Amino acid sequence: MEDEPLKQEIIRLAAANAPLPELELSGLPVFQPGWVWLVGAGPGDPGLLTLHAVNALKQADKVVYDALVSEDILSLVRPEAETFYAGKRGGKPSWQQKDITDRLIELARDGHRVLRLKGGDPFVFGRGGEEAQALVAQNVPFRIIPGISAGIGGLAYAGIPVTHREVNHAVTFVTGHLAGKGAPELLDWAAIAKASPVIVIYMAMSRIEAIASQLLAAGRAVDEPVAIVTHATTPHQCVVTTTLAEAAQAVKQQGLEPPSIIVIGAVADLHATLGWFQPS
Repeated sequence: MEDEPLKQEIIRLAAANAPLPELELSGLPVFQPGWVWLVGAGPGDPGLLTLHAVNALKQADKVVYDALVSEDILSLVRPEAETFYAGKRGGKPSWQQKDITDRLIELARDGHRVLRLKGGDPFVFGRGGEEAQALVAQNVPFRIIPGISAGIGGLAYAGIPVTHREVNHAVTFVTGHLAGKGAPELLDWAAIAKASPVIVIYMAMSRIEAIASQLLAAGRAVDEPVAIVTHATTPHQCVVTTTLAEAAQAVKQQGLEPPSIIVIGAVADLHATLGWFQPS
């Protein structure tokens, strides 16, 4: 076979713990000047970048990136490119969403190849849809490059499948960052509690007490398994298993901090047997 020498070389380098060679692939798109690519960087591990994402990083002139994008991933940006930090962190000064979209439009109109680099997937609680709409309104051409969402990939690194044939046939993904703020709830937690055997919650660390109270009031069991995964897929990954009634206390006792993914349901128990990832 024509590729056999390359395959043997990869095996040899892997056995010697040496870096793998860069592979040139045909068919990847050319990043045209004046375009904006909205790219998902995945949950943290650089190995989870898609080939389309790496291709974008190698071509971009300007990179506007979020807080969850690691230095390892940013190291793939070509040296000539200019980077702009646009991360959002609760309670800390950060760009407003309009500032971000205005910068994307301005850079694209100046003829640059603009890469908007977002943690996870840009269309999963990542405001990618809003940014794409703003680009459409200003006639700026764009491309979407999906990424691995933390609610799937991050839990996989914790040994927790979001669906399992013998456990659940449905899963609900929600954001928890507005829960318990005193404003009218945007989510019907009672309906979610009754309808979904597994609930995966993004951005919920500071709201877990309010969320747990609503789910318990809606009939979820006090001893229902819960897993809290922080810094998923990175060397700092931490997994804490607890119950719905004790989840808020576990967060305080363990001193857990964002970014986190919280999963509620029987699949959380699978971490005990399927937890394969050992952070370095």
